[in-house]
Amino acid sequence: MSTVVHLSGPGRPGTDLKELLSRTALGDREAFGRLYDAVAGPVLGLVRRVLRDPAQSEEVAQEVMLEVWRTCARYRPERGEVLAWVLTIAHRRAVDRVRAAQAAADRDRRAAAASHTPAFDEVAEQVEGRLEREQVRRCLKGLTELQRESITLAYYRGYTYPQVAELLGTPLGTVKTRMRDALIRLRDCLGVGA
Repeated sequence: MSTVVHLSGPGRPGTDLKELLSRTALGDREAFGRLYDAVAGPVLGLVRRVLRDPAQSEEVAQEVMLEVWRTCARYRPERGEVLAWVLTIAHRRAVDRVRAAQAAADRDRRAAAASHTPAFDEVAEQVEGRLEREQVRRCLKGLTELQRESITLAYYRGYTYPQVAELLGTPLGTVKTRMRDALIRLRDCLGVGA
C-alpha cells in the first residue's frame, strides 16, 4: 500500500513527495523548499531520538537535508517511499555521528590511560582524600536540613540558586541566606582560613 503525502497551501494543488523529489532532482528550489517543509520535522525527530543532543541533532538534520538535495537523483521509487528513503539517510547519519563520538571518546580514554603516571605517593593522597571527604560529611551533618539540602543541590548537583529555591519550595532570599550561613559554618568546621 502506497502512502502519498499531500501538501497544499494557498493557490497550490496537493503535491506528493515523489513529485517534489523528482522536481528537486531537476534543480527546482521551490520543490526542495516544499519537500524540506514536509520531511524536516520527521528527520529531526528521528535524529534527536538517536543523538539525544538538541544542538547536534539540528546539525545532523541539516546535513541530511543537504544530502537529500545532492543525492535526490539517486532515489528509486520502486525501492520505497520518499519519506522512508530520507529517514534511512537520517538514521545512517545519526548513527555515524554516535559512532564518531564514541571513537573519539575511546581514543581520548586510551591516550589518557597511556599518559597516566601515578603520583609519587598515590596511596597517601587517596587516604588524605578519604579523610577530607569524611570531614566534609561530618561538617554537613552539623547543618540544618534546609542548609544541607541547599548546599547539596547547589554544589554537588550543580543547580543554580533559583533552581534550588524552586526545588525546595523556599523563597530565593531565604535560600541565599541559608547557603551563606551554611558556607560560613562549613568553613569554620573545616578550619579553612577566612
